[in-house]
Amino acid sequence: MRVAFGTSVLVAAAKSRLGASFALVQSLPNPKFEVALSVSLYTEWQAVLTRPEHLPPGRTADQALAFLRYLAGQCHLQDIFYLWRPYLRDPDDDMVLELAVAARCSHIVTHNLRDFRDLESFGILAITPKDFIHLLQTLP
Repeated sequence: MRVAFGTSVLVAAAKSRLGASFALVQSLPNPKFEVALSVSLYTEWQAVLTRPEHLPPGRTADQALAFLRYLAGQCHLQDIFYLWRPYLRDPDDDMVLELAVAARCSHIVTHNLRDFRDLESFGILAITPKDFIHLLQTLP
């Protein structure tokens, strides 16, 4: 199964080692799912996760970038040839939707469910990290 991670998942994982976001990120690579990534989403991850307020205590922006390079190496890199903009309220969310459609993702894993409404026509379900972990537990 292929999924797209919204930036909120990585921010939550950086802030706490106790939550579902951290558990998902820590599980990569995972035989049950593959994370899709586009160049534009990777650029957003870099910009957001190197902000001082998102750095884990004692970590530097260079360390965050090194982690993101590792994470990118665990992802399916997807080219995007067709833009769906504007579909969602936030252009950054449209970028995640475009990735999910291009990569044929079944889910967008995010903490911002209200920003990813009405995706049924694309065959994509927005799901929280916690609910995605529960879904993975039901898979063989």
